[in-house]
Amino acid sequence: MLKKFLLLILAIIALPFIVALFVDKNYSVTEQVTIDKPVVEVFGYIKYLKNQDNYSVWAQMDPDMQKSYRGTDGMEGFVAGWQSDKEDVGAGEQEILRIDEGRRIDYELRFFRPFESTDLAFMEAKALSPNQTQVTWGFDGHLDYPMNLMFLFMDFEGMIGKDLSQGLDQLKSVVETQ
Repeated sequence: MLKKFLLLILAIIALPFIVALFVDKNYSVTEQVTIDKPVVEVFGYIKYLKNQDNYSVWAQMDPDMQKSYRGTDGMEGFVAGWQSDKEDVGAGEQEILRIDEGRRIDYELRFFRPFESTDLAFMEAKALSPNQTQVTWGFDGHLDYPMNLMFLFMDFEGMIGKDLSQGLDQLKSVVETQ
């Protein structure tokens, strides 16, 4: 009887680890907004990481966070760092990896706290007409085994998509009022 009980307990403990073997470890989110400004103006604004303070939901989560910068903003290699006592904000940095001038910026996000992770993001601007630009903001994330089990209980894509969409709406407002 005791042996069966111990086997049952062992199976209950092992089950999540076995399930995690079959859960995807990656996620990808993209959101879009149309801004009533020429692509040159829109891209000229989004290529500067410091401007994210004006529209990114994450940059606005803690007005008292400490920020640091290395390099020249709007250029490949520029790094914007943050550190906050708020657990939802934590600490990390974002680096511009590549700029396709007038079209796309690729970033690497390095999270240090509350968890360690390195993820990729991008912003893309596409002219829809001479005075209208579509901006796409994308984020690709990864959770290592067995943390990927959280995907079964949390909608990462939905949460991040909501934040990206809200940030894009704020970006639209900021750029169109300039």
